[in-house]
Amino acid sequence: MRRLLTLVVVGLLVPHGVTAQEIDVSWAPHAPVQGEFAYVVLVPSHEIRAVRGALDRTPLYFESDGDRYVALAAVRLSAPDSVILALWLEDVSGEVTTVERALPVRRGQFTTERLTVDPRFSNQPDSALAVRVRDEVRRAGLVARRALETPRLWREPFLTPLIGRVTSPYGKGRIFNGELQSRHWGTDFDGDVGEAVRVANRGVVELVDAFYYGGNVVYVNHGAGLVTAYMHLSAALVARGDTVQRGQVIGRVGQTGRVTGPHLHWSVRFGRATVNGLSLLELPPSTRVETAASP
Repeated sequence: MRRLLTLVVVGLLVPHGVTAQEIDVSWAPHAPVQGEFAYVVLVPSHEIRAVRGALDRTPLYFESDGDRYVALAAVRLSAPDSVILALWLEDVSGEVTTVERALPVRRGQFTTERLTVDPRFSNQPDSALAVRVRDEVRRAGLVARRALETPRLWREPFLTPLIGRVTSPYGKGRIFNGELQSRHWGTDFDGDVGEAVRVANRGVVELVDAFYYGGNVVYVNHGAGLVTAYMHLSAALVARGDTVQRGQVIGRVGQTGRVTGPHLHWSVRFGRATVNGLSLLELPPSTRVETAASP
């Protein structure tokens, strides 16, 4: 059950005598886990023309749903025990109410796994390879930034991209050839080479390429700050600029890049944070604006 919370009005920008008690916001779950998705629901007590928001400095995209406004939000993996939710409500006269609240965060429980891979993927890259890897990271980041500037492109609940056993969850520490090198910034699904990979929801393909670590990759911009990426593919079946529909086959399972065997690595990014994609699938819909649901 969502806990109803009252926002604190900051400063004196309060239109038409609105009090702090008249401006309500709730979110679900009440205390999101580090690296997971949540909803923010705003119920204004007066007519407003626009609402802007940010959680932990990441922009939120609110949509009207009757007498309330709803936005998908996410908490970064490294978030502290609480993060700041800031909202700006503009009324019909142009006056702005600024509100701020601390959203509680639960610490995630992440395990560690040991993996053995080809030494060329675990050794420190030489200068030329380091330049390549940095460029690939930069290009992936550009997709995330474009998603922040793109309107929401989906309306239906998200789907799992592959029906298969999860072999490595999001957030797990990765020890490659005896050395702790990173955390797992996605979800790995078991699959056979050539098995169909489906896009989780409607969007636009922003990037198709062969990355050093990710192998053959497809990045899809879903708008409103949300990006999904599909890695280690044996084949990509779409091209940059394609509009793809929920459930459309966009590639095939493979074992390209840094892998221990054939599988799909599915990564989900919201703004500047890489988030647990399974929490996007599992988050219950809070309103008729269904930004997430189980497949």
